[in-house]
Amino acid sequence: MPNAEQAAKTGSTPLVLSIQSHVAYGHVGNAAAVLPLQLLGVQPVAIHTVQFSNHTGYGEFKGQVFSADHIRDVLDGLRARGVLENCCAVLSGYLGDAAIGEVILSAVRDIRAQQPNLIYLCDPVMGDVGRGVFVRPGIPEFLRNQALPEASLITPNHYEFELLCGHAVTSVPQTIETARTLLGSKQRRGPTTVVITSLRTEDLPDDRLHTLVVTNSQAWIIATPLIQCDPLPNGMGDVLSAILLGRLLTGHPVQEATALAVSSLYALVARTAPGQRDLPLITERVQLTEPQEQFHAISV
Repeated sequence: MPNAEQAAKTGSTPLVLSIQSHVAYGHVGNAAAVLPLQLLGVQPVAIHTVQFSNHTGYGEFKGQVFSADHIRDVLDGLRARGVLENCCAVLSGYLGDAAIGEVILSAVRDIRAQQPNLIYLCDPVMGDVGRGVFVRPGIPEFLRNQALPEASLITPNHYEFELLCGHAVTSVPQTIETARTLLGSKQRRGPTTVVITSLRTEDLPDDRLHTLVVTNSQAWIIATPLIQCDPLPNGMGDVLSAILLGRLLTGHPVQEATALAVSSLYALVARTAPGQRDLPLITERVQLTEPQEQFHAISV
């Protein structure tokens, strides 16, 4: 990752443009991503796609989904200050609507004109097992057809991965083969890496939770014990993506960065009090940078 290496050599702080949802209370979207990035030595430049009182885990909420014009205005202000051209990565998550996604991709292309090695980590938030699709119509198609070709790295959960590829996966070899159809090549644009979280296939043990990392030439799997937690805390994917990006920007190869992110998330979930809707990011912040138990990426 040349931009990260350059930042390390000069002692500068990497800038990450993080365009996600935001809640006043709780830890999802930017409210989940900002602290991990900061503690890992990365400076987030946060733009909110929505501003809600709380996330849906707490039930009723108030607030607004911001318009594409609002996001564009904020980006224009950052561009005028010379901030965008100095960002070495873009992180996106939940989108209020597809029009906001188009503004994000425009910013990605704009920054890449100045920073050819820009990392765009796209967390294609669409849904999950048990909840189904919970984003607005048009967003899955936008993510599949427009965002995917621009991304450097995508981090779908198992359910979202199947939405992207259009069919179910039932084994690790099939998942690896399918993931590679989404990767970029000489013939088409696309990400260099797919990270699939919460993978549950027939050839994996039920008492473990698995994350699969796939590139064109290699694949790794990271397994942790399965923690029975009901309800599951919100924002887990947002935290994992932020830590993964932060680790990449501080010099870790993708399989190590993912393993460290998985280790931190496991530690946080294990320390979440029964019935709590949010990860204990503040009280257990040391786990973001120094997870107590480290799990490793195993080549498959």
